[in-house]
Parts: sequence; C-alpha cells; structure tokens
Amino acid sequence: MRKNHSWSESFGHALDGIRNTARRERNFRIQTAAAILAIALCAIFRVEMWQFMLVVTAIFFVLAMELVNSAVEAAVDLSCGGRLHPLAKIAKDAAAGAVLLAAAFAVVVGVVVAVDVVQSFLQ
Repeated sequence: MRKNHSWSESFGHALDGIRNTARRERNFRIQTAAAILAIALCAIFRVEMWQFMLVVTAIFFVLAMELVNSAVEAAVDLSCGGRLHPLAKIAKDAAAGAVLLAAAFAVVVGVVVAVDVVQSFLQ
C-alpha cells in the first residue's frame, strides 16, 4: 500500500473507513440512527444553539469512538490470525470501554438538554 499523495486521496480513504464501518458494524448504524433522531428532536423542540452544539459534540464523540473501536478490533483480529489471546481481549475490551464512556457522556448530555427543554416548556 502506498502513502497518500493528495488531500483528496486521504479524505477518500477516511470516507471509505466510515462507509465500511457503517456497512459492517450494527452498533455504528444504531448510533447513527440515534444521532439523526437526536438532531431531529433538537430541531423540533428548537433547542438553544449551545445545547445543540453539546448534542452534536456528544454525537461526534460517540461515532468517532466507534470508528476507533472498529479499527482496533480489525487490527487485533488481523494480528492474532483468528486465535484468542489474552492481550487481544484486553485491547478489544479497552476500545469497547471507550465507546461505553462516550455513550454515557452522550446520555448525560441528552438528559441535561431534555430537562432544560422540559423546564422551559413548563414555565
């Protein structure tokens, strides 16, 4: 594999990574659907810009961590040749843990924004 020679080639490879992950990873598709729903709810309830930016930050954080998790899993699987190894489990579990923390952050952001929207609606 040769080194990328242009910005557009690098960008294309990055998009390929996102597309491949979306095709292969069910969780990425679920998280993408949840992201679309969250953005739609922000639009419907006309959340303030700072709240919207928090939601978008949480969304991108979760999706980015899922991409990293998928990359770690693929690299570990490649290096282990299908054999189970204790270090492979550690690497995969750590990457999955990163996704879990990002998802927990997204839930906290969602709850904070939702509570604020409901309180504003009730006043």
